[in-house]
Amino acid sequence: MATEDKIGVLHGKYELGRLLGHGTFAKVYHARNIQNGRSAAMKVVGKEKVIKVGMMEQIKREISVMKMMKHPNIVELHEVMASKTKIYIAMELVRGGELFGKVAKGRLREEVARNYFQQLISAVDFCHSRGAYHRDLKPENLLLDEDGNLKVTDFGLSAFTDHLRLDGLLHTTCGTPAYVAPEVIGKKGYDGAKADIWSCGVILYVLLAGFLPFQDDNIVAMYKKIYRGDFKCPPWFSSEARRLITKLLDPNPNTRITISKIMDSSWFKKSVPKGVKTKEEQEFMIEDEFTVGKFGKETETLNAFHIISLSEGFDLSPLFEEKKRVEREELRFATTKPATSVISRLEEVAKTVNFRVKKSDSGVRLQGQESGRKGKLGIAADIFAVTPAFLVVEVKKTSGDTLEYNQFCSKELRPALKDFVWTSTADHSTPA
Repeated sequence: MATEDKIGVLHGKYELGRLLGHGTFAKVYHARNIQNGRSAAMKVVGKEKVIKVGMMEQIKREISVMKMMKHPNIVELHEVMASKTKIYIAMELVRGGELFGKVAKGRLREEVARNYFQQLISAVDFCHSRGAYHRDLKPENLLLDEDGNLKVTDFGLSAFTDHLRLDGLLHTTCGTPAYVAPEVIGKKGYDGAKADIWSCGVILYVLLAGFLPFQDDNIVAMYKKIYRGDFKCPPWFSSEARRLITKLLDPNPNTRITISKIMDSSWFKKSVPKGVKTKEEQEFMIEDEFTVGKFGKETETLNAFHIISLSEGFDLSPLFEEKKRVEREELRFATTKPATSVISRLEEVAKTVNFRVKKSDSGVRLQGQESGRKGKLGIAADIFAVTPAFLVVEVKKTSGDTLEYNQFCSKELRPALKDFVWTSTADHSTPA
């Protein structure tokens, strides 16, 4: 349980500062972590008020969703604490204000709007890949950091796939009226992913136009416009932007564009932000310590201490376990095959999936060509010699999304390397 040790200090760890903002149920303060000096945003929720209106589930949902979301364009949750009367949610402090503040000054240039939209789609795609839907996407919930990078926040209305009814659809009407999809208003059930895509379409329109696509003083009249998909693009929209927005704001969820198709559209692909596009490629191309130092050496020899520090209870084959594991970024196995054979097999895998390869006597580096949910997937395989005829291969993710890496391991690496794994006769006996 968290306690407020003295005024403004929480749990002996966070010093609470000025009020940054407040809503009906929560206040957000500037906070400083006394242990490391880092700033954070502290969301303080009054338990009594929340329980009174039956919103405890919503708060729990927001916390559980945020715990899953480790992405450069999503506000990060640091930790959650509680006292008898309050819940404290320590989050990443995003200092650049709301994206709404930018649009309030007037419409954005197309390349600027595209940059923000690319980051938004990257974050939304990541949420959906984790089975979560935001359901209240709007410029006020999109923050900017000091470098102008977009950060999605406020998962209070989000839903998981386990909130689906038997018909596979969500049934709670929520979100902000002007940004809400027609099928959500219809109350017949809706697909959370498709509803989020509609909201992204409204956001893109607002960024490019400086005003909303569906407007009316009468909310019923506005809902009718939304239901019919009744909007017009201003003359300054490019034909490509017009085409994409029309597909995003398709009132029929079944024919509405999907995220993969959005990412594949000519308007979206026009200029991927430098930070997203080149970071992994630079890391792959630069003649760094990896390529001219350690990576240029012959297979490294391990002593007993290395082996113990490398192994996980001396379990050298987690890559080949069929049971579901917690998301991992590092896998190891032992082999009696020569290093050259391991390297050749990894090259074959790379060729199959169109990955670029950089190799040496002691390992391989693989780099995906296509950008995934967190940029391009990068994988390093290092080979260590226990004895000249007994090797340990360590595979780890160097960039990209852990979920995509794990899928790559199970679909490509495990089948390709199955006959390389050494198993002792003792493997099937009961461990001491």
